[in-house]
Amino acid sequence: MATESSKTPDEPAPGRKSLYEASTQFKSWRFSPEQLVVVRESLNSAAVTAIRNTFEADELGSSAHVSFLNAEDEHLLVKLYITKIPQLCGHFRFPEEVEATAITYLKRFYLRNTVMDWHPKNVMLTALFLATKTTNNPISLDSYTSNIPRTSPSDVLDLEFLIAQSLSFEFAVWHAHRALWGLWLDLQSLPEITEDLRPRDVYEMALKHVRNSRFTDAELIYAPSQIALAALSLASPLLAQKWVGSKHSGAESAWGFLESTIGTVKYSITQTGQPPDVEAVREIDRRLKLCKNPEKVVGSKAYLARKAEEERKAEVKRNKKAEDVRRAIESDDPFGSALNEAECTRKIQELDDDDD
Repeated sequence: MATESSKTPDEPAPGRKSLYEASTQFKSWRFSPEQLVVVRESLNSAAVTAIRNTFEADELGSSAHVSFLNAEDEHLLVKLYITKIPQLCGHFRFPEEVEATAITYLKRFYLRNTVMDWHPKNVMLTALFLATKTTNNPISLDSYTSNIPRTSPSDVLDLEFLIAQSLSFEFAVWHAHRALWGLWLDLQSLPEITEDLRPRDVYEMALKHVRNSRFTDAELIYAPSQIALAALSLASPLLAQKWVGSKHSGAESAWGFLESTIGTVKYSITQTGQPPDVEAVREIDRRLKLCKNPEKVVGSKAYLARKAEEERKAEVKRNKKAEDVRRAIESDDPFGSALNEAECTRKIQELDDDDD
């Protein structure tokens, strides 16, 4: 995670938590770059091992010539489907909040899952549909799917609970575009910043950089205010320094305090804040067809075997429940035996002890 030294000057002093620091985003979804690498590589390694074992159980030696995806391949494929979200939001005229939230959901989902289990296409469509609801911009499922070619309502509904579960039902997202708007409003209140120094196109350029940051891991590493300040600095270094100065008595020392972190965010936006090479990702997608988890491929032997095992376990559970009911009925006491006076006294004493 970002260290104390990387905080923006307006954040509370040590010992006082900001609202952001109390959020689930700060507690559950911030990582260091090294942690992100470990998470993705661990997920990928576990998936490859499980899928290889499934192949081998079906036919010995069948996994020998399979070209499994690595963690970087998976990341590029997810990044390609991130680019589809702004296109769909433009088609449906969803607001920026929906777009940014859906992208965040897609990124977070693949910190708990792998593309070899769940292809990003339907996950992306479901993440976007979920984002319309959590941001209070709902659309009916039929209206949504009928406007997307080759998409049925079940394609979305089948994954909705899985995605919500993978997000730990933590739907609130703190976005950099909202932080940027806050910075811009601050600048308008500074007497020394005239309209000539802050033309509207500076804000539009900074917002473009914020949008480009969504193709990077920045939101998983840095606070929204740090990303917003980096975007503003790319659009107008002078305004960024003026804003920092307005929040700290020593403008130069404050900027120097932040320069390393903001510089890293700026580098990330300018160097990796672009869509991936489509042809390279298409090759990854072709390979995915050959190494996808067969237990998730409808109709495959592994899929049918998994479903049969799930049904067997469900049948055992149903039979146990039926047997428990039968025994209760035969005992003539389906609600359990009554407590005798001594037992009642003991229970009351336990409750009194708990109150102490």
